[in-house]
Amino acid sequence: MSTSASFAREAQRTHRLAVAGMLSAVAFILMYIEFPIPALIPAFIKLDVSDLPELLAAFALGPIWGVIVTLLKNVLFCILHGTSSQYVGELCNFLLGGVFSFTAGLVYHRGKTRKSALLGAVAGAALMALVSVPVNYFVVYPAYVVMYGMPMEAIVGMYQAIRPGADSLMKCLVAFNLPFTFCKGLLDVALCFLVYKPLSPILHH
Repeated sequence: MSTSASFAREAQRTHRLAVAGMLSAVAFILMYIEFPIPALIPAFIKLDVSDLPELLAAFALGPIWGVIVTLLKNVLFCILHGTSSQYVGELCNFLLGGVFSFTAGLVYHRGKTRKSALLGAVAGAALMALVSVPVNYFVVYPAYVVMYGMPMEAIVGMYQAIRPGADSLMKCLVAFNLPFTFCKGLLDVALCFLVYKPLSPILHH
């Protein structure tokens, strides 16, 4: 390998690490900007756009980098902010964000067109929403019951206050969390398409 080729590869690697670090820091900050939508979903579930930077990373650098940014975001949050859920919430955030960004980046990098980016991002949002159901059902909510001593009936009751027919955890997750997570992903997709081009000189080497 020539010296110039080796230098170019090293420069590209350094640039990717720098961009991933920058996006992870932005994602970490965005985790603090969250708000409830109590008329649509129980107030303990909040809306944020911290998945946006990992989506940018997946498009600009590759699907694996999207997962890396998702991981670093949550590691930074745990170290600098701490956890109130014994890391269960952060684990869920990593799993869902990783599915979202990896799927979007994988589809996009097979075609690298605006259409493939849109298809990948929407597919990622849909898969994230679907995966959120078993993750919440088998991991997150049972863990919260144990950690906070709150009966599952009380949690379901918060959903029933909005929709009385949601009389089981699975019904709650399908009726509320699944569409909420999908719409949250679509919001990230819309923001990504708005900011990607202006940020392109920074994201690409």
